[in-house]
Amino acid sequence: MEDNFSQDFGPFEGEIWLNCSHQGPLPRVAVEEAHEAIMWKITPHILKNEYFSEVPMRMKYALGKLINTPAEDIILGNSASYGLHLLANGIPWQAGDEVLLFEGDFPSDILPWLALEKKGVHVRLVKPRNHVLEADELQALITPATKLFCSTWVHSFSGCAVNAQALGEICRANNIIFVLNCSQALGTRPLNILNTSIDAITNVGFKWLCGPYGTGFCWIRPELRESLEYNQAYWLTMQTADDLGNKDNKIVLRTNLGARTYDIFGTANFFNFKPWAASVEYLLAQGIERIQSHNDKLVSRLVEGLDTEKYAFISPLEGGSRSTLVIVSHKETDRNSEVYEALKEEKIHIAFRKGNLRFAPHLYNTEEDIEQALSVLNSI
Repeated sequence: MEDNFSQDFGPFEGEIWLNCSHQGPLPRVAVEEAHEAIMWKITPHILKNEYFSEVPMRMKYALGKLINTPAEDIILGNSASYGLHLLANGIPWQAGDEVLLFEGDFPSDILPWLALEKKGVHVRLVKPRNHVLEADELQALITPATKLFCSTWVHSFSGCAVNAQALGEICRANNIIFVLNCSQALGTRPLNILNTSIDAITNVGFKWLCGPYGTGFCWIRPELRESLEYNQAYWLTMQTADDLGNKDNKIVLRTNLGARTYDIFGTANFFNFKPWAASVEYLLAQGIERIQSHNDKLVSRLVEGLDTEKYAFISPLEGGSRSTLVIVSHKETDRNSEVYEALKEEKIHIAFRKGNLRFAPHLYNTEEDIEQALSVLNSI
């Protein structure tokens, strides 16, 4: 029997959303949580002090379960860039250190490191032979100065997935910090962080994790996290609202908070973290492996059904480098914008990236959605 998750989302009002790599829709259970959060602000007398700690802790527990790490090691953010900036601004850099990146990666994976050049850090952008760096390329590129390597897990513009474990093992063997942006994979691919050689991950919440915009988190290996030199002391992390009622309350800088030290300010963030926690809990209840299987079937149908006399694939068709992002181009490349508009006219929403057509189905999509997209594609 085919899985049908679509009943847990929407209504989509006749529109087909094949653009989860841009925004993932909220499941209905998350919508209910958002409504409750709004009621807390409409009638603030029901907004209890304990919610300020319960909301972020619920979020951390869900995310910890998602990547198999203790909840107390999750750092709450508002984007993938948040975690990257914690590292870029917190690692104790020395003049001559090198950050290794690859040309064509998503801007968020490049920009935070560029500002380090004023500290004498060399940022080296290398051109991969096929969209992303592979393990043998990374091995050949490492120099004694290489301190950190940052990469996306699934490349936004090609759909190529990197072999994160192989890259991590090379970095670990060479004492290089390995940072992985998981934003285009986590939620449709399982990740057991404790069985990897990754030193830090960062992730948005509003794509494959189906959360509100302005959500994200990061995980930094505890030894690396404790080595950061980053000035952050948010009062609600150091104290509670109840402490303010104590006339003898002393303001003390706590140094035993672990990952909580680096949570984004306003961690309760009821409108965002309350529904997002419900979304992640929903995905976990369905099973990430089961979701991956469902999504792989949608991708396979799109790959098998596309007229290759008319279209060429940019994204991999098989193997470990294939992802849930299917990127294609009409063989008459100047017709891609025409195809994009034709799909939109039929209420089929995809992304137009670097002149190519990007499809990103997730669990709420059905095979019928794919068939309707193919009907339009193959007619042009």
